Amino acid sequence: MNEITYDIDSLVIAGVLLGSMAVTIEVGYRLGLRIKPKVDEDFKAHVNATSGSLLGILALLLGFTFSLALQRYDSRSEAVVDEANAIGTAYLRAQLLPTGVREEVMRLTRDYLDLRVRTGYVDLTQHGQREALIAEAGRMQTKLWDYARQANEQAPSPVTTGLFIPALNELIDNFGKRDAEVKRHVPELVLALLYITFVISGALVGYTNGLAGHRTSFVTYVMVWLIVVMVFIILDLDRPYRGIIRVSQQSMIDLQTTIRDSGSLR
Repeated sequence: MNEITYDIDSLVIAGVLLGSMAVTIEVGYRLGLRIKPKVDEDFKAHVNATSGSLLGILALLLGFTFSLALQRYDSRSEAVVDEANAIGTAYLRAQLLPTGVREEVMRLTRDYLDLRVRTGYVDLTQHGQREALIAEAGRMQTKLWDYARQANEQAPSPVTTGLFIPALNELIDNFGKRDAEVKRHVPELVLALLYITFVISGALVGYTNGLAGHRTSFVTYVMVWLIVVMVFIILDLDRPYRGIIRVSQQSMIDLQTTIRDSGSLR
């Protein structure tokens, strides 16, 4: 990953944000308290209006970023279901292949499913392990395609290999789709803009309180905590295989169980 923040734990980022907000609020308060005797009420009203506008921009950015992270999370969840359906279809249609390749294709498809389930629990920060699993999946796809070619040479029938080959194509396509969805996340530039807006908002809130001559209220810090929690959720959604909110692998696990049960009954 080219992004710097993606490999950093979400709790660390949230903690840095909380600390930054606390510091900027205090700095803004002290600056406002110092300049308070030199300004009139019109200036204070102008600062209050600007502070409210900036908080509105912050809310807009938060909503936009949350929506972006949630859309990516939903796309990843759908990609898991689509890949499970594609693997299941390929496994079922493999039973129509000629006897010479049928068992090998079914065995290899089961192994491929197990590999994809394991891949689903490997975070993108584990670069070496994930790349090895992706490479192994590519080798298995090549073997499956070789078997499909052999089956087509042995029995070029639209009822057998004619059904399996499109299912195998779908399996490969959904592998690429799922891998691409995992790598898509909120751009780091958006997160940087969000952080800068947070810091400026905190400084302006503290500055406003300083001009008013009173300390930042408890309600303001409650708002800061809510903002930090919101950011943590956004980051957690954006990191699909770590943290609290994870992309469910249940459809792949259910398919694993179904295939194993069907194999034990044969």
